[in-house]
Amino acid sequence: MQISKTLLRRTLMTFLFAAALLTTVGKISGVEASGIVQWANEKHITIDTEVFSSVKKKTGLMFKSLLSTTNQTLKLSSETAQAKTLEQLDWEQYPKVKVVATGYTAGVESTGKKKSHPAYGITKSGVKVRRDLYSTIAADPSVFPIGSILYIPGYGYGVVADTGSAIKSHKIDLYYKTVEDVYEKWGKQNLHVYVIKMGDGSISEKELTALNEQKSMQVFREQMFQPPEDT
Repeated sequence: MQISKTLLRRTLMTFLFAAALLTTVGKISGVEASGIVQWANEKHITIDTEVFSSVKKKTGLMFKSLLSTTNQTLKLSSETAQAKTLEQLDWEQYPKVKVVATGYTAGVESTGKKKSHPAYGITKSGVKVRRDLYSTIAADPSVFPIGSILYIPGYGYGVVADTGSAIKSHKIDLYYKTVEDVYEKWGKQNLHVYVIKMGDGSISEKELTALNEQKSMQVFREQMFQPPEDT
């Protein structure tokens, strides 16, 4: 008899957990979770209502967080699919920070390293520099930790992968392949950048490659890197 009651109690608590989650969006089979608690009391099965309320609250928050994340992902995917240029996306949904942005290369003029140097083109994070849909940039890790993803108007997405002795506070350095590109395409600018994600202190080649190979982003590749038209 005692075993039967124990099994019934465990089964009921499992059901209550599911009910607590589902009551955040409505009723389950027409019976509210509060009604289940009342029924249990009538059957002389003790249910700790405080525990139930705690479970309900926690599962409700989990459900809301899941919905928020899903909706944000769907929104960004939808916007990406509809946009013809990166500038047409709704960047105002992200926090923005005012910075001074300059350009750099992997060469002697920026890093003091020649191509023969074993660490040529290797960032502080260990990944290789790249100018891509998601390019490597340098920043002060106390402001933008390594792994942070920024959107820089006029440049594109930048992933913080490097640091620099002159890159302090709200100053960032954008990677370009040549010195000519630095001067002709960027120079030095004061502007607002949008923080897509704050990093956790690391970024890997695999993660960087995955970002650049996202199918939804390929529509922008030709736009960003198409050769200039002959005049």
